[in-house]
Amino acid sequence: MKPTAGGGPMKYVDVQTARIRYHESGDPQAPPVVLLHGIGRSLEDWDAQHPLLDTDHRVISIDLPGFGLSQRMPAPTTLSTLADGVWATLDALGETRPVHLMGNSLGGATSMQMLVDEPARVSTLTLVNSAGFGKEVTFALRALAIPGVGRQLLRRIDKVSAPRLERSVFAERAMVTPERVAMAIKLSRQPDFAAVYLEVAQALGGFRGIAPRWRAELLPRVARHAKPTLLVWGERDRILPSAHLAAARSAFPHASWHLFPGTGHMPQIERPEEFNKLVRPLLAA
Repeated sequence: MKPTAGGGPMKYVDVQTARIRYHESGDPQAPPVVLLHGIGRSLEDWDAQHPLLDTDHRVISIDLPGFGLSQRMPAPTTLSTLADGVWATLDALGETRPVHLMGNSLGGATSMQMLVDEPARVSTLTLVNSAGFGKEVTFALRALAIPGVGRQLLRRIDKVSAPRLERSVFAERAMVTPERVAMAIKLSRQPDFAAVYLEVAQALGGFRGIAPRWRAELLPRVARHAKPTLLVWGERDRILPSAHLAAARSAFPHASWHLFPGTGHMPQIERPEEFNKLVRPLLAA
């Protein structure tokens, strides 16, 4: 097995017709925590949380189907197919207990869909700079909806453009390491990367921003289950602005929340210890 960027083992499991990559740490008998990344990203976005959580949890991070180094599912990629793929992956790993779900960006929206689809299998929900709470999104994602432009942009992720993309997700420039740039280029060269990226982007929005219809349908269904929920945002998020946190609090009045100052789109990376301290009470409850 090859190592992940964070030094852990690279493992795969066969799910339907796809090979899905995952990283697991901790005691398999401990309460399970499942970590999901954002659009165009990979499970490496959760590497810093594994050693902080796996002292008393089974921690599983997953490359969403068609992203990271996972193969795509045969059906067009939507929130539903992503959620189905994660549940199927957990089944294949023998994890059928209720899980603590944590999702960043697209991973947050996928986590909400998973809760709606299988509420009995979810213990808690942690949404980190999650998609689903407003139409505003970075221009780079909206540009993908322009006919003929999206695929060309996704094919031009290289040593020049990759650092710019990485800088857009972090408030601190030091986070843009050579390893993260190299991983971004590697991910962009996977066979299904551009097709799956465009399918998701077009299913969830367009040039005007994130579409309202799926948000209006999903959020009330999530709220009806009222699972213990934590909303987390970075104040300097340039992908999904921190103003979305107010909409998230309105949609889920039962939820706890926290805004990290001076932090970008991935607080779990930029503020790993603080993030871990923040989620601990929810996991314990």
